[in-house]
Amino acid sequence: MFIQTEATPNPATLKFLPGRIVMGSGTLDMREPAEAERSPLAQRLFGVSGVSGVFLGSDFITVTKSDGEWPHLKPAILGAIMEHFMSGAPVLSEGSAADAIEEGEFFAPEDSGTVETIKDLLETRIRPAVAGDGGDITFRGYRDGTVYLVMKGACSGCPSSTATLKHGIQNLLHHFLPEVREVEAV
Repeated sequence: MFIQTEATPNPATLKFLPGRIVMGSGTLDMREPAEAERSPLAQRLFGVSGVSGVFLGSDFITVTKSDGEWPHLKPAILGAIMEHFMSGAPVLSEGSAADAIEEGEFFAPEDSGTVETIKDLLETRIRPAVAGDGGDITFRGYRDGTVYLVMKGACSGCPSSTATLKHGIQNLLHHFLPEVREVEAV
């Protein structure tokens, strides 16, 4: 098994590509070991000293470190990923599911057309680009010209996430929807 690695814009996060499907659908973002009970793969990764976050995407895994250097952590992480896939164990525990649509979405009923367009732009133009950097962005709400988004994986805590939100996503949404004035992370 050959696992590729890629740097992400977040220096605390590396993207691992095992060359196979990781999540058939959806994503799973775990920021502490207690959340890893849903995934045997994440449990193995949190077992590596220095790992503070695991994000499972369609065909990639991003791992966030709390301390240590990548040259020391990377071999242990690669070993954990390889052991998991070679064991034949499932990525998700029995009865577990990927992150569902975010709970608590909020927007006024009269804004449903705008929200539908925002979600379509997120799905077709923004999320694929962000997945390329090892993360994900999902819709949380819309109120008074402001779009609220949840940043996951490599995007969470990334030093360039503010620039991505303000200059990239905000400009794209405003181009298609002039009523969108601002984008905020929640």
